[in-house]
Amino acid sequence: QVQLVESGGGLVQAGGSLRLSCAASGRTLGSYAMGWFRQAPGKEREFVSAISWGGGKTDYADSVKGRFTISRDNAKNTVYLQMNSLKPEDTADYYCAANVRKYQIATARDEYDYWGQGTQVTISS
Repeated sequence: QVQLVESGGGLVQAGGSLRLSCAASGRTLGSYAMGWFRQAPGKEREFVSAISWGGGKTDYADSVKGRFTISRDNAKNTVYLQMNSLKPEDTADYYCAANVRKYQIATARDEYDYWGQGTQVTISS
């Protein structure tokens, strides 16, 4: 069993930055691919970014490429999402997720086994 807890959300103006954190307990994350997804009101949950278990491979949705950076600190059992140049359309609940099936990296919702409760991000124009 893996418990994931996101933090770092909030309200910022367009153009600002936030760093989300996802802390894990129950298992060490060092062997697992991790991802971030987001869900805006009335929309489907969508892929944002993913990182391989060792951190050497990352992937991003086109909408955030060049603005968001995913990273991980396996010693702290934590994954981060640095979000810069934020836009109103980035407003959503952000969720981290863990893939425990030994995939190198995963980008689809159904490839993830554990999810956090989400943290709200609101970007004002």
